[in-house]
Amino acid sequence: MATVEIPQDMELVYDYPESLAEVDTHYCPGCTHGTIHRLVAEVLDELDVRDRTIGIAPVGCSVLAYNYFDADFAEAAHGRAPAMATGIKRVSPDSVVFTYQGDGDLAAIGTAEIIHAANRGELITTIFVNNAIYGMTGGQMAPTTLPDQVTTSSPTGRDVQAAGHPIRMAELIGGLPGAAFVTRQAVFDVRGIRRTRRAIKTAFRAQLEGLGFAMVEVLSTCNTNWGMSPQEALDWAKEHMVAYFPLGDTRVSEGVHALMEG
Repeated sequence: MATVEIPQDMELVYDYPESLAEVDTHYCPGCTHGTIHRLVAEVLDELDVRDRTIGIAPVGCSVLAYNYFDADFAEAAHGRAPAMATGIKRVSPDSVVFTYQGDGDLAAIGTAEIIHAANRGELITTIFVNNAIYGMTGGQMAPTTLPDQVTTSSPTGRDVQAAGHPIRMAELIGGLPGAAFVTRQAVFDVRGIRRTRRAIKTAFRAQLEGLGFAMVEVLSTCNTNWGMSPQEALDWAKEHMVAYFPLGDTRVSEGVHALMEG
């Protein structure tokens, strides 16, 4: 990627994060993974922790996340990112450790891993990207697929009588005593992006202060597998996803509340 020269008489107000690698990504045009990557990178820069950060990549659309951050990364087996993060944090407590996981990775095969990591209060941060579908493997129904939502494995829509209801992970994790901060945000517009950034920063600060487990669920889109244009996907998600997955905090410990007030 070419470096842009800024004229001396102009003020630079928006720059490329140091924690983000200057490479092209494999994500589909319109995918919001890129937005979320940037928010994480901006927070790592602002907190000045990039040199001691270790990220854990999942299996799913963001399986190649390690290529896009200029930080140390490890690759976990499907759903096992919280277990790997737990081990790394315990043997290297001064490291800033985070997992970056999709709904198929975290809410399906990795459900037990994330629940027990949160319940133990592991000092890790989880960025959970919920786009209500299996993106990488062809658009199958996920644990977070909405009722009546059409996917390649539910061509007539999700039947909750047969497949159960979509899992609200933020509410599930937020009810565990080991969790210090759990929230659900979205990146469908500028206001939501700003709120998501603040939430991600709070989640990392909770780890730095030793307050407990923190998770930011981020509602996202998958316009390719939804069969929509990028703008149509954003509009659909605002109308349908937020109605089922309400935005806001589901767990704020006293320590995190003090951080947010300070």
